[in-house]
Amino acid sequence: MVAQNIFFYVIAAGMVGAAVAVVTTRNVVHAALYLIAVFAGVAAQFIILAAEFVAVTQVLIYIGAIMVLMLFGIMLTRARIGRDVDMTNDHWWIGVGTAVLLAAVMGYALIDRWGDDALPAERQVNAVGGSNTATVSDSIFSQYLIPFEIVSVLLLAALVGAIVIARKDR
Repeated sequence: MVAQNIFFYVIAAGMVGAAVAVVTTRNVVHAALYLIAVFAGVAAQFIILAAEFVAVTQVLIYIGAIMVLMLFGIMLTRARIGRDVDMTNDHWWIGVGTAVLLAAVMGYALIDRWGDDALPAERQVNAVGGSNTATVSDSIFSQYLIPFEIVSVLLLAALVGAIVIARKDR
């Protein structure tokens, strides 16, 4: 067995375990931390696929920004941090059945489409001769520099606005 396959299965098993823990834990902060583990596993899978730019983007956007935003939301809503028994009801089995049905349909669709196809052994290099990461970075910082900076200023303004709204002493 190839080392990439072994790492894939180890990371995938960790991701599945963390994903199950996200939906089964009764502590909302622990659920957010398990979700960080799932996002880190996705980034590791992208690294295995030699998509470094997407992996770094996954870490920066999802782990760095989205999870910090979720944790701030949890802290600012003054929700109970500990165990909350009222979060579950008697119809949890419908969700489990739906998840199993969705996994079966998705698995069938994936196997039907790509059943015996092998992944390419060599990393693909684009026609220019550079890697995909170099091509994306050249495009962002040359052709799309102004929109990139506008989005960064917009996100900074949103962060400052969220801090102003969350302050107690107005």
